[in-house]
Amino acid sequence: MERSSRTGREVASGGAERAVAELAAALASRVRGEVEFGPASRALATMDASNYRRVPLGVVAPRDAEDVAAALAVCRERGVPVVARGGGTSIAGQATGLGVVLDFTRHLNRVRSIDPDARTAVVEPGVVCDALRAAAAPHGLTFGPDPSTHSRCTLGGMIGNNSCGSHSVAWGTTADNVRELTVLSYRGEPAVLGRGGAGVPDRLRAAVTDLVADELAALRTGFPELPRRISGYALDELLPERGRDWARAFTGSEGTLGVLTEAKVALVEPPAARALAVLGYPHESAAAEAAAGLLAHGPLTVEGMAADLVGGAAARALPPGGAWLFVEVGGAGPAAARAAADALCRAAAGDITGSTVLTDPAAQRALWRIREDASGTATRLPDGGEAWPGWEDCAVPPARLGAYLREFRGLLRDHGLRGLPYGHFGDGCIHVRIDFDLLTPQGVARFREFSVELADLVVAHGGSLSGEHGDGLARSELLPRMYGERLVGVFDRFKSLWDPDRGLNPGVLARPARLDADLRFLGMPTAPPVAFAYPGDGGDFSAAVRRCVGVAKCRESGPSSGAGVMCPSFRATGREEHSTRGRARLLHEMLLGEVVTDGWRSTEVRDALDLCLSCKGCRSDCPVGVDMATYKAEFLHQHYRGRPRPAGHYAMGRLPTWLRLVAALRLAGPANLAARLGPLAAVAKRLGGIAPERGIPPLAAEPFTRWWARQRRSAGGAVLLFPDSFTNYLSPEAGRAAVRVLDDAGLGVTVPDGAVCCGLTEISTGQLDRARATGRRTLDRLAGVLADGRPVTVLEPPCAAALRTDLPELLPDDPRAAQLATQVRTFAETLAEYAPHWRPPMIDRPVAGQTHCHQHAVLGEAPDVALRAAAGLTGPLSGGCCGLAGNFGFERGHYEVSVACAEDQLLPAVRQAPPDAVLLADGYSCRLQLDQLAGRRARHLAEVLAEALDGAADGPPAG
Repeated sequence: MERSSRTGREVASGGAERAVAELAAALASRVRGEVEFGPASRALATMDASNYRRVPLGVVAPRDAEDVAAALAVCRERGVPVVARGGGTSIAGQATGLGVVLDFTRHLNRVRSIDPDARTAVVEPGVVCDALRAAAAPHGLTFGPDPSTHSRCTLGGMIGNNSCGSHSVAWGTTADNVRELTVLSYRGEPAVLGRGGAGVPDRLRAAVTDLVADELAALRTGFPELPRRISGYALDELLPERGRDWARAFTGSEGTLGVLTEAKVALVEPPAARALAVLGYPHESAAAEAAAGLLAHGPLTVEGMAADLVGGAAARALPPGGAWLFVEVGGAGPAAARAAADALCRAAAGDITGSTVLTDPAAQRALWRIREDASGTATRLPDGGEAWPGWEDCAVPPARLGAYLREFRGLLRDHGLRGLPYGHFGDGCIHVRIDFDLLTPQGVARFREFSVELADLVVAHGGSLSGEHGDGLARSELLPRMYGERLVGVFDRFKSLWDPDRGLNPGVLARPARLDADLRFLGMPTAPPVAFAYPGDGGDFSAAVRRCVGVAKCRESGPSSGAGVMCPSFRATGREEHSTRGRARLLHEMLLGEVVTDGWRSTEVRDALDLCLSCKGCRSDCPVGVDMATYKAEFLHQHYRGRPRPAGHYAMGRLPTWLRLVAALRLAGPANLAARLGPLAAVAKRLGGIAPERGIPPLAAEPFTRWWARQRRSAGGAVLLFPDSFTNYLSPEAGRAAVRVLDDAGLGVTVPDGAVCCGLTEISTGQLDRARATGRRTLDRLAGVLADGRPVTVLEPPCAAALRTDLPELLPDDPRAAQLATQVRTFAETLAEYAPHWRPPMIDRPVAGQTHCHQHAVLGEAPDVALRAAAGLTGPLSGGCCGLAGNFGFERGHYEVSVACAEDQLLPAVRQAPPDAVLLADGYSCRLQLDQLAGRRARHLAEVLAEALDGAADGPPAG
């Protein structure tokens, strides 16, 4: 197959740098939006959520349709291809960079108007699906199509791919919901596409009408009839009996015909109430065979998953079975929705192994998150093996789904492959990630062979190679197997009429690239030497980076159902390079060395990681468990090896050392006085790399360990209280309170002799050699506790998280680190496990404040929630990140982002809290952030309980 010769790689090589520079200059002179041709911007656009990678020359973020036209004109003059890009969540490679990438997410991202009477909305291509739904909600309306990436995918991308989502059995595909599209051709011709084609340029309308007339028979008989036929061009929508719907014909063209600048779409009225029936079946085929029969009940969704995709707590929330159907039904009210779900369960009773009906919206969302995260979780098999898209969404007639799945599983076995199918069973559309070996030529050859055989299997069942996400680079080459050479030739002629210069997204659909070309993993090094052990990735940093498949949950711009942390810096800036995905892409390109060429010395990677708060939110919130905090620490360790570091690394990265020194010299008083004197404080901040806007927090007059020594208590306590540096030197009142509570619970406390530290600040600044030494010293001093297995209670959540996860991964050769990890307990965990019959004092007040991001990501908060409830402390704490994040919020240049992170969830929640609310924050950083930004004093839970035990709980009303 022919493909474009003007790829970014080819244009940028062979002495063409001057031409690229001239292209960038011409764009900058004619486009008002950003024009970015630097390595970082190019690297961020090389990949989408697929297996493919293409390198662009540069990225343009147009401000309006005039900018789009100007960019197209410049590219057309120079014969440079153009690829339109939205959220970059495409799974078949059609949104990978090539030539100049148009990024619509930065500026062309508005809902322009909503007409509730006509039930339509006018949107720009970069608007996120959920933003449209939120704008429509006050009118009692929504946008029907809702792919699992609805919180970050854009309408332009949905129109380009003809996206569908779980509610398509009720509300159809995106093509079913478009009414009018405003587009520009590569040659700059504007067109308004709708039914009848009145807004189409005369030349194009006449030529396409002639093409359709010439091929009436092929167009009337060559397309399979099924609900999810997405592959190829929808030329049958231009048949006269279908009303010549140009908008529908354009939808699904994957940016190969024109560039969308505006869309009018239909809105639907959702039911007033919903209920979710979860039906269990003995195995996957039984669920698949039952799905079509449920359509007669008018469900909103019929989604299927098998047991090999759902495990752990998620599986325990489901009824008995080896596979499940999630069937959502609606009603005029909760009772009607429940009745409809109960009726459906009764109708299915002869086939199912069990059923559950959920009417509580929060419980429904929890189960839907399992389904929506599947596109990420399916990339890691139960044994840790990697699995990839490529055959992500074939579709067959729903009635044939059971038979198709049996043969599909057989084909996997024949090729020695594994995959975890799931998806839209009611529409016959299956998603699956398969453990292709895309790292070696032999594995790629098998990928190609399997792809050809699977295409034939899908066609044999009357199906479509793509049932949702488009053909892209993954399936376009195989379209002749589905449509035959003649109809594919018609597709090529259709493309040529729209884009005779072949300037829009070459290699996709017409004249496609080979499906085994441009795969993104070839060339990556295997197991580069690193400091952390990466136990979940076989010790291979490259495999850790490969975890990011691009589903971009980190690009959610608002609170994730009120529970998520990831990704606070992206929420603050809206920039791709500040998302977890963006940083992973830059690390990927750093390892490849083609676009980002300086390896560990890369300034592009360093700058992108600079605003990573090391919150670890991605470790839990990312569907594939990307741990950017660890990757950042690794990068900083390698980047500054043998070189001077920023001042903040010496000042705040080695904070425990300075705190110990000040305490030993008994200089806390003079230090606090100096911090209150403006000129001295300014000098200290400048020398220490501290943001001038920040106040220097006061040191405790008496460290916790010194207070403990004065108590002259025995050393035989059942619990060792770990005096982390924050508790010991900055907040000893939390330590004293914990002793009071643990004593009341009947748990004797002991404190280690000598300084101990988790190494957190050294880890977060990438001083990993020092962190190892710190960890070994701590292990030496805890030898007795490690030997007798006593719990080690850590009051500071990030320190507990560091001891539980970071230290064992830094010291894989020291079994004491892994042993200590098993003994670490949070304050609430200690009480729950070792004093289960103790009852806290009843405080009976609402709470507000912050769950520490490391607690959310690593430790879990169930024991804390239970302890608060037992004490009558009611209400949730804020999710997200407070924004201070240890040293992050203190470092020069981070203040504005730090404040923006606090304003995302924490500060609004505190402002809205009842007057008598108790402000809780177990993390010292969270308490300090509230003090400095809100002027409010928050306390550790131990402090609140201790004060209640002493009859002093009626302290400050809001803290």
